Amino acid sequence: MRWRRGDGARWTRLAGRLIAVRPAASIVDESGHRHATWFELFFDVIFVFALAAVVDRLGDDPTPRPAGVVAVIGLFLLVQWAWVGHAYYATRYEADDLPHRLLLLFALLGAGAITLGVDEVPDGEMLPVGYLIVRGVLLLLYIRGRPQSKVARAGTVVYLIGFGLGWLIWLASLAVPGHLRPAFWITGTVIELATPWIGYRWLSRWPVDVRHLPERVGQFVIIVLGSMVANLLATVPDHPDQKMALTAALAAIVPGAIWWIYATFVTSGIPIRRLRGGQPYAYLHYSLGSGLLLLGWALGQTVRAIHGEIPMTQEVRLLLAGASTLWIVSGLGLYWLSIRVSLSAALLFGGAAAAIWALALAVSAPHLLLVLLSAVIAGYAVLFTVLLNSERSRQPPGELTVAD
Repeated sequence: MRWRRGDGARWTRLAGRLIAVRPAASIVDESGHRHATWFELFFDVIFVFALAAVVDRLGDDPTPRPAGVVAVIGLFLLVQWAWVGHAYYATRYEADDLPHRLLLLFALLGAGAITLGVDEVPDGEMLPVGYLIVRGVLLLLYIRGRPQSKVARAGTVVYLIGFGLGWLIWLASLAVPGHLRPAFWITGTVIELATPWIGYRWLSRWPVDVRHLPERVGQFVIIVLGSMVANLLATVPDHPDQKMALTAALAAIVPGAIWWIYATFVTSGIPIRRLRGGQPYAYLHYSLGSGLLLLGWALGQTVRAIHGEIPMTQEVRLLLAGASTLWIVSGLGLYWLSIRVSLSAALLFGGAAAAIWALALAVSAPHLLLVLLSAVIAGYAVLFTVLLNSERSRQPPGELTVAD
């Protein structure tokens, strides 16, 4: 192909459209708050499959090894981090023009590669390539943003430096043998995770939308809860008998109660006073989501044990207790971001965790354990609702809220 006069100008204009156009806000309600766009919701779809691939790493082994559990937590963190970066970008500014949509479609391809690569870790190249695509698109979006305010420019520079360094380390991992790659991945991810904290001074002055970010993070929690329900449905055969159906329904009380607690919290109207740059809020959801994902797998194993497909092992019981505790402690952290932790709140959170550990250590019969666990978590949901309603009645009228 011959280079003709004027081609340089055309390529420059094309690059300008793809990178140097300042994004504009998209969907804003009457009070000036952002809401998830249709394209954001479409972006979520592929991550449903990514989470399913992550939890499938545990398989059906009734005696999961600690290394396998840690690997699942690490992969979940990676998937959620890849997703949440775009949620943070969208909560501050976003475009809905053609170049923006093309970039997000490219990011979707990267998310698909992550999903396919989870099973190949650490030898395959799909996961690192997919991660590089998703995070690379995010870097391009921040370059494309060109914020006008000094505070926003400083925050963008923080992201570009920290995330860019992490991206380069992930890129370097492709040049080393498979058994060495996790060390590069961990290093790059730790740098990226530390970036918002290192730049907290600047990012806290560039606050996120008090409705959009909790809304988007909450939508990811719904995806995780959906993964829990799907894991339980996978334990039910095509033509289940009455006992199998009742057991699965009993187990479904747990994700239902967890959804009730989370929905009660995020729709309470109580402001998240310590939201600021959103770092603590989002990071607590990493541990919360990890706990839910592991709890869903352990519940599925418990259902299988009830029907004699596998033995009820101590490892599964300990994982039930540990995953539940991780969820409860993360919930306590989210509660602290909004409300002063009173003695009654501390007793509720601590009592629920203690009760679950007592069950896991003392009860070995899977059916009895499932009945008691479901009762404890359902009771916890009721008491939490009462506690939150009490706290809500003490809130001064007219405060800025997360959800009215």
